[in-house]
Amino acid sequence: MKRRNFLAVAVAASTTPSRRIGTSDVERLNQRFADIIASDHRHGGQLAVEHQAAALSDEALALQQSGIASQRVRSHLYASAAAFASSAMWAAIDGHRFAEAQQHLDRASSLATLSGDQAIPFRIWSHAGTLYRHMGRPAEGLTANDVARNLPITRRDPMFASLGHARHAAIQGAAGDRAGVRRSLGHAEDALARARDDMPRPVWLKAFYGPSELDSLGLAANLALGDWEEAEARAHRSMAALLPHMHRSLAITTARLARAQLGQRDVEPAVKTAMRIPRDAVQHPRVAGMLKRFSEDLRKAAPHSAHLRTWSQYQREALT
Repeated sequence: MKRRNFLAVAVAASTTPSRRIGTSDVERLNQRFADIIASDHRHGGQLAVEHQAAALSDEALALQQSGIASQRVRSHLYASAAAFASSAMWAAIDGHRFAEAQQHLDRASSLATLSGDQAIPFRIWSHAGTLYRHMGRPAEGLTANDVARNLPITRRDPMFASLGHARHAAIQGAAGDRAGVRRSLGHAEDALARARDDMPRPVWLKAFYGPSELDSLGLAANLALGDWEEAEARAHRSMAALLPHMHRSLAITTARLARAQLGQRDVEPAVKTAMRIPRDAVQHPRVAGMLKRFSEDLRKAAPHSAHLRTWSQYQREALT
């Protein structure tokens, strides 16, 4: 009797149709990826965003085991898993959690290889270049960004080429390569001018890259070089073209503008600019680091001034 019952269950299980994984599952993941991108632009490198993106990467991989899928759908699932891992990586970079970012980089690059996707490896290695720049390792940053810049997608779509050049400029600024910065920014501007608006592009690229981000990266490069006037000009251009949803970018660009003004000894405008940063953004890790450096430079530039007292009082109120 027991053997007959076992065989009956086995036969029933073998005849139960497996769930088919299809494009609707991929589209659902794509929507959740768009939500992650939107959250990133609102909140920046929060730990919650990193954890949510990592969990969604696991979910995309789990779908691979949950049913039958075509090879095309499986490739999309690997691409989704890699995209979520790259978002976790970016959130960790943005939050200055560099050890965690390195772990997400390793996972994302492995998944991207399985996907066959051309756009997501660009994102991953371009982010890796930024990771090493923030870690103070520009030589490795240039090497990682070169991986992104040499992918075939940069030859098919000038928008990718432009971003690759612009991020290269930021790393070259950290390396003190003034001529390289000028050259890379020129290439970035030329490529962006050639980019057609009607080309299909991933949501993560469309969400942030354009003239504003190019000037933001140029701003970072010129700040690193101490070219204060050029940095300020790019800050103003970046803010004028900034997309409305890019709250974190606005805070970062404002902090950089304040530093560029202070570098020119425009103390009062610099303090007023820094005080324009929204209170809910001043504790973002990157913004907080920029404001800490601004405070140090302000104390050196105007150690006994009313402007320093005003700034110190603002800081006490903003951080409590």
